[in-house]
Amino acid sequence: MTNPFDPSSFPPVPPRRPVPRHNPASVWLLVLVMLGCGAVVGYYVARGVFNRENATVGAEARPVTPRGDLSEFEKANIKIFQNTNPSVVFINTVTERTDFYGDTSQVPEGSGSGFVWDKAGHIVTNFHVIRTATGAQVTLWDHKAYSAQLVGRSPNNDLAVLKIDAPPESLRPILVGTSHDLQVGQLVFAIGDPFGLDQTLTTGIVSALGRTIQSPSGAPIANAIQTDAAINPGNSGGPLLDSSGRLIGVNSAILSPSGSSAGIGFAIPVDTVNRIVPQLIKNGKVNRPDLGAVFDERLNQSIMARLGIQGALVLGVNENSPAAAAGLKPTQRVEGQIVLGDVIDQINGKDVRSVAELNAMLERYSAGDTVKLRVLREGEHVEVPLTLGKEGR
Repeated sequence: MTNPFDPSSFPPVPPRRPVPRHNPASVWLLVLVMLGCGAVVGYYVARGVFNRENATVGAEARPVTPRGDLSEFEKANIKIFQNTNPSVVFINTVTERTDFYGDTSQVPEGSGSGFVWDKAGHIVTNFHVIRTATGAQVTLWDHKAYSAQLVGRSPNNDLAVLKIDAPPESLRPILVGTSHDLQVGQLVFAIGDPFGLDQTLTTGIVSALGRTIQSPSGAPIANAIQTDAAINPGNSGGPLLDSSGRLIGVNSAILSPSGSSAGIGFAIPVDTVNRIVPQLIKNGKVNRPDLGAVFDERLNQSIMARLGIQGALVLGVNENSPAAAAGLKPTQRVEGQIVLGDVIDQINGKDVRSVAELNAMLERYSAGDTVKLRVLREGEHVEVPLTLGKEGR
């Protein structure tokens, strides 16, 4: 048996290569290169290139280039903000919470914006800003805060009026404009208090007019203004202004999956605000004009879809009402069959496509106004004059 540890069984070891000897010329060349590098470094050190004193060259502040005069557009923006900012307020709301032991405390609920309506201390904001609040605090432009009382609210118009007891000299009522003569493309300015920051200004244009948005109560708000001016949470209730610094709308809603501005914001038109706010101050609610007829939105949609027409179907007529006096025909059961009543499809020449739209259009009128209804009766259109009554809500 072969011994695995027998030295004779190991393979022969290859001979070692001789260690190469350095060429004296290459050694001298390396020395010369190192001496050259040292000479270069020494030269620049002697000139002070690497001195600490020269390391601060260029560290001084650059001279300021004088700025030219602001453009007229910039001056106009600044003027609008400076003139209107004192009219805009910040609103903090609180609500009561009862704990497990029955103790009640006030906790923060939310925040929003608003604006001064008059020297009496009335503040206008959105209804949804104070919707679930049990108390509110209003902060004016001078950073002084006042407890607010609720004067009136209109969920269908997303408007509310608060009142604070502030010195008249601290109250700067906003300038009020009009919205019926707005044009798509004109400049608009939004002032508010988004995210609890100080007053901010954003600019844009009127993107569209005549939009219909949904109020907190579910009722439609007609003639809303669409704008691309940035409107973020906290801007709600703040003013939308024209280039003259006049109120043209109240910022109310944004269309954004993320809840922040996406360039699609909506404002309640000032013509609506200027009609609703005085009623809220006087009555605490809106006295909507009354037709004296009975409607049902869901049933109306179903019937109108089957008939292939648009309008508001009169289901019933109240006794001694404007509708009864005008002779509107209600829906009735005759000999076991349903006979449809009048379908209102126009008010003063403007199309009515649903019960919700009929109610929104009635907001433009007051009790005592006479309107001309166009109704579809037994397949024919009939014009019916009607004097509106009063309905409190």
